[in-house]
Amino acid sequence: MVSTKPYFLRAVYEWCVDQGFTPYLTVAVDTRTRVPREYVRDGQIVLNVGPDATHQLVIDNDQITFQARFNGVAFPVVVPVDAVAAIYAKENGQGMAFEPSLSSDEASAEGGPVSGDEGDGKPAPQASRPHLTLIK
Repeated sequence: MVSTKPYFLRAVYEWCVDQGFTPYLTVAVDTRTRVPREYVRDGQIVLNVGPDATHQLVIDNDQITFQARFNGVAFPVVVPVDAVAAIYAKENGQGMAFEPSLSSDEASAEGGPVSGDEGDGKPAPQASRPHLTLIK
């Protein structure tokens, strides 16, 4: 049975766009997540997925893919649906939060470093309840 999560993601995304709001995703970054690692903070990244910020956005049942520019450089982004912690409107914070699930590799590491952050020697933060933060 397919999870309801991708359907909720698509619905909140469409609602944001229809209302003229900017949809943002909060993503728990793990080895399956393809994002620019220099923008990852505390094991998470916040992504603007609005139509003006993305190219070829596809929200499938298993993953979200699109192209975006980070500091002027195009980057192909791949986010597993189960790594999404929240989707919300930037302007008013309304949306939905989810419990992101770690990949089996990350779960077996039990808080080991996030891929791309091995050099800092700090363990990745323990999974906690997702929370929404207003991004200005």
